[in-house]
Amino acid sequence: MKLLLTEPFRRRYNRLPAEVQDQVDRKLTLLLSNSRHPSLQVKKMQGVSGIWELRITHGYRLTFQIQGDLYLLRNVGPHDVLRNP
Repeated sequence: MKLLLTEPFRRRYNRLPAEVQDQVDRKLTLLLSNSRHPSLQVKKMQGVSGIWELRITHGYRLTFQIQGDLYLLRNVGPHDVLRNP
């Protein structure tokens, strides 16, 4: 699998505090090596077709879609990012 970052994801990632960016980087590395790792807490979002969420920290989340052999990274930020995946 490979990562494909959308422009909205890139903008939001760049606005994150440096320590959260480091956490995102670590979680994405883990996603690529073991998407079922329990610390990722990956799950399908309810009420939204084809979008998944991943836990970065207690207060930060990341949303993505799976398209063939790609993880399409859609959104990242505080937990309320899930309102607009």
